[in-house]
Amino acid sequence: MQYAVKEIADKIFAFLLILIFLPLFIVIAISIKLDSKGPVIFKQQRLGRYGKPFTIYKFRTMVDNAENIGSGIYTSQNDFRITKVGKVLRKTSMDELPQLFNILKGDMSFIGPRPPLVDHPYEYNAYNEKQKQRFKILPGITGYAQAFGRNSIRWPERIEMDIYYYKNFSLLFDVKIFIKTISTVITSKGTYSNRRNIDKAQ
Repeated sequence: MQYAVKEIADKIFAFLLILIFLPLFIVIAISIKLDSKGPVIFKQQRLGRYGKPFTIYKFRTMVDNAENIGSGIYTSQNDFRITKVGKVLRKTSMDELPQLFNILKGDMSFIGPRPPLVDHPYEYNAYNEKQKQRFKILPGITGYAQAFGRNSIRWPERIEMDIYYYKNFSLLFDVKIFIKTISTVITSKGTYSNRRNIDKAQ
């Protein structure tokens, strides 16, 4: 019952936030276009609920075609591919705002396990049955692992935290994660990753 309420509330709040942040969306889009060549929105295939691939949306924070330049999907704080505007967007997590549209589409939730790449750290069939439990709920813009470390947590630990969230889900737990996420974003904790725990290139 609580999860059904969560899904309905997600879409209502996502729609309202899109309306509220529309002026900000426009400012960010213009800033990205003025800062570097390439599309405003970065699209990438991720694994969603039940392992079904979907397209995630983000504001582009790196030079166009970054995944095929330099270190590929791996990023660092001083990565030359990150644009000036991108540094600000990453630090504030505003690059994630387009995922409000993913929520409206039913691909994502505000709170849930972050959706991994379709082939990193594993392809869906390579996860064991216990690990696949993290895919029984919608992925989130933020989650238990992200709130308590973001990208600094290695994948094995991150997956265990995702499973814990799935087994202990409640609306109150979501509220706690949301509050902790705000603190994590403000302190910029775990914004960048190393090769062992990276889950995104842009």
